[in-house]
Amino acid sequence: MDYHLCIGDRAYSSWSLRGWLLLEGFGLHASIKVAPLYSDEFARTLTGFAPARTVPALRLPDGLVVADSLAIAEELASRHPHAGHLPTDARARAVARALVAEMHASFTALRSHCPMNLRVSYSDCAPPQAVLDDLARLDMLWDWARSETGSTGLWLCGDYSVADAFFAPVAARVAGYNLPMPQSALAYVSAQLTHGPFRRWRAMALVDGPDQPFYRRDWPTRPWPGPTPLPAQVCEGPSVNAGCPYSGKPVTHFLRVQEQTLGFCNAFCRDKTLSDVAAWPQAMSLLKT
Repeated sequence: MDYHLCIGDRAYSSWSLRGWLLLEGFGLHASIKVAPLYSDEFARTLTGFAPARTVPALRLPDGLVVADSLAIAEELASRHPHAGHLPTDARARAVARALVAEMHASFTALRSHCPMNLRVSYSDCAPPQAVLDDLARLDMLWDWARSETGSTGLWLCGDYSVADAFFAPVAARVAGYNLPMPQSALAYVSAQLTHGPFRRWRAMALVDGPDQPFYRRDWPTRPWPGPTPLPAQVCEGPSVNAGCPYSGKPVTHFLRVQEQTLGFCNAFCRDKTLSDVAAWPQAMSLLKT
């Protein structure tokens, strides 16, 4: 099944992250087209995804384009009922839908004061009261979801669902701006940061295009609070593998990790791996061999 997803800069486009997670988080895949934010190329790229005016935009196998992450979520859940987008339990399914709808329409103070930036974590962003109110609402919703669905695991409605995909950029904001939340909420944030698809998105975000000045803030920084990447460095070949672990193409770029040299077909494949080797099962399988 051939999906095509148009996204913005991975480091900054929170809605694009949601759209991608609605595929990758549920075992679905799409060809990716990046429309750089704040550039003439953004509008030009979107012309290929008409009538979409913003990202994410998903072209379905029959050529129809569905824009907006909420519409994408419902369409994928309808087309792939066994993928797990929505819980099978009716009560949990209703809770997940309610969470997605509120996330889609609310939390404007948090969005404004703390735009998603996966390339930095600030130690203090001086959140105003409106942001603290949004955080309190989030904490209440997450507790409510667990109470109503009986979820005792990592996620809000039992297994990973659309609700968790929609809250992933919120977790990135809490991590990126060191926002104050109760320990139970921070445990949920940690689950998001360690989730494989999220880690892979952030690994790509660190090397995907230049910094966008709009997102820069003059606040003190701290290390990113997610998993610590394995030490790795760019090097020369030869490598333990002849074909790129992602594309299968001949290797031309190399990376040294755990005293082994891995090969990749281009700089992006190498650099996204360099960002977080353990996020990529394909690369880790080479180390295991």
